Amino acid sequence: MYTNKFPLTSMVHEDEMGVNAPFIHQRTIAQLTAGLYPLYKTGKIPFEPLPEMMLTEGYATPVPDVLLYEYEKEQTRIIIEICQTSGQKRDLTKIIKLIDEDLYGILEGFVYNYKTAEWFRYRKGDGGLIENSSFSEILQLDLNSFLN
Repeated sequence: MYTNKFPLTSMVHEDEMGVNAPFIHQRTIAQLTAGLYPLYKTGKIPFEPLPEMMLTEGYATPVPDVLLYEYEKEQTRIIIEICQTSGQKRDLTKIIKLIDEDLYGILEGFVYNYKTAEWFRYRKGDGGLIENSSFSEILQLDLNSFLN
């Protein structure tokens, strides 16, 4: 019997979409992770793709939809947010802030709007300038190629 009971919401950090994410949102996360994972396992990309993970262990941090993690340096290197049009501005602001604050080692961030099929990329050092691109300079891959 547990004597110290905590409400689930105090133990789990969820973004605004949380477990109520629409099918297409979860499907997009699955497609990206499934497409990237074999490349990691065969050594073609150096970072492991992980769905909906906290940026660091041990305390509550933001939870990107997909992150690519570098074990050697224990840092997240790339983040991907999946959104629809109403959440696009918030997610763009989120990736810029996470990269520019330089707390987690993130070098590149993407936002994919599944309603418009648009990709946006932001890289460390871009000074707030976002590009319409699904091409990862770090991975040398077009992330859109994993979506169908």
